[in-house]
Amino acid sequence: MKKKVLWRLILISLTLILAIIFFLPNTPLFKYMPEWWKTNMPNKGIVLGLDLQGGLHLVFEVEGDKAVEITTERYASRLRELIAKKNLTANVTVSGLAITITPSNTDIRKVVEDNYPTLAAVETGTKLVYKIADKEAGRIKDTSADQALETIRNRIDQFGVSEPTIHRQGENEIVVQLPGVKDPKRAIELIGKTAQLEFKIVADDVKVAAELPQTVAPGEEELLISQFAGKIPEDTEILFEKKVNIETGAVRKLPILLKKQAALTGDLLSDAKVSLDTRFSEPYVSLSFNTAGAKLFEEVTGANVKKRLAIILDNTVYSAPVIQERIAGGNAQITGNFTMEEAKDLSIVLKAGALPAPMKMLQNVTVGPSLGRDSIEAGKMAGILGTIAVVIFMIFYYRFSGIIADFALLLNIILLLGAMAALNATLTLPGIAGIILAIGMAVDSNVLMFERMRDELRAGKTPRAAVDSGYNKAFWTIFDSHVTTLITATVLFQFGTGPIKGFAVTLSLGVAINLFTALIGTKSIFDIINTKRELKNLSI
Repeated sequence: MKKKVLWRLILISLTLILAIIFFLPNTPLFKYMPEWWKTNMPNKGIVLGLDLQGGLHLVFEVEGDKAVEITTERYASRLRELIAKKNLTANVTVSGLAITITPSNTDIRKVVEDNYPTLAAVETGTKLVYKIADKEAGRIKDTSADQALETIRNRIDQFGVSEPTIHRQGENEIVVQLPGVKDPKRAIELIGKTAQLEFKIVADDVKVAAELPQTVAPGEEELLISQFAGKIPEDTEILFEKKVNIETGAVRKLPILLKKQAALTGDLLSDAKVSLDTRFSEPYVSLSFNTAGAKLFEEVTGANVKKRLAIILDNTVYSAPVIQERIAGGNAQITGNFTMEEAKDLSIVLKAGALPAPMKMLQNVTVGPSLGRDSIEAGKMAGILGTIAVVIFMIFYYRFSGIIADFALLLNIILLLGAMAALNATLTLPGIAGIILAIGMAVDSNVLMFERMRDELRAGKTPRAAVDSGYNKAFWTIFDSHVTTLITATVLFQFGTGPIKGFAVTLSLGVAINLFTALIGTKSIFDIINTKRELKNLSI
């Protein structure tokens, strides 16, 4: 056997063995493998997509206008600090997207324009009214959608969903597909929670705080706020802490008067994890601040000893402990009668970061696994019937050479499944269509070469010369056709979403593997036959 043929056979054998090893986890045989194999060898394989194993399909709309409002509030808060540092006196209020500053003077106007050039003056005179410029507002909306996408991706990664699909759709929509999710309600709450974490000082020293009722029933919060609207100072607000009666399970809301200005926010967090209170066997969330956050936390606690510091998530008070002393080190706790699952989800959203704006759910579809089973069976049947039809046609039309082409077809399918398993690719319905298309393409190259061989035989060449000439002359035609198909598949993968990418992956792998099996696999068989004996009659 020629050395060149031997190396080709070794290459084919190695790729075949690797393909089988990677695809093994998708077969019933894998559960019978020894533990050392399951631990040290590939154990994931091909992952079924949403349309095959069921799961959750969600479409969210990022409320970009809210992101602009949040940014406006942040600008106003910072302006209050800057004006105070300049020893100026002014009242800074926010109404919707407008920041109003009274009174108006040149020094205050300079503070605003020097620090926030993106604020456009809407009204001047006795008062200054600013709004974020249209161009900057558009940038904030676009950025908020990108940030929401990354935040959701981080949350889902920590949630542990296998092979999720997350992408933007249109200007401000985000599509989330979660295959195999067992608890859709929990997943939706985890994804959609805004997670705006704030630390605010409780205004117990304000006289009206003592007039607040002990508790109110759920649903009566807005009524209470309206009753005290004219009584509480402008720099304070009323939020509520949920209280649960352990014996009866009844829920009440405890109103708390807080300073509007947050002393600390969640963007300074470095970590959030679940811990267990050994005294009461209750989970809580342990927080760690970054260097800047730790320093600020120490300053805030040092300046407010014997006052209460409320820990607020999405405008809900979780706890409001009394600051007994200055707290150094940058660590805090969130308690609130959590279950372990609730504490874990809370730590996930805090660690992944807050959403830049609230999100509105536009679509919520739960795909049942029965649909997936039907699709898999239909895909299997289509693949088997398509393969059988191709095999019969090749043997009938090309005889012995058709058998060689069928061997290449079988090798192509095994290598394709192995490559998908090695990449842990997600198999979807369009992906199955891509595999079936690859089956048809697997014999296309052989058809071109066999027809070229027939032409060479008609020209009077020997079978050995006809084989060599057929492969050589058909090579560039086969190569060009496969490269153009691969370019199309690349474009589909780059710009497509979800199922389209699944189709592009199987098509790309099928094209690349088909080149290998057609130009190396079948050629090696012809070379082996030619090495053993001179072909007297080439059956084509």
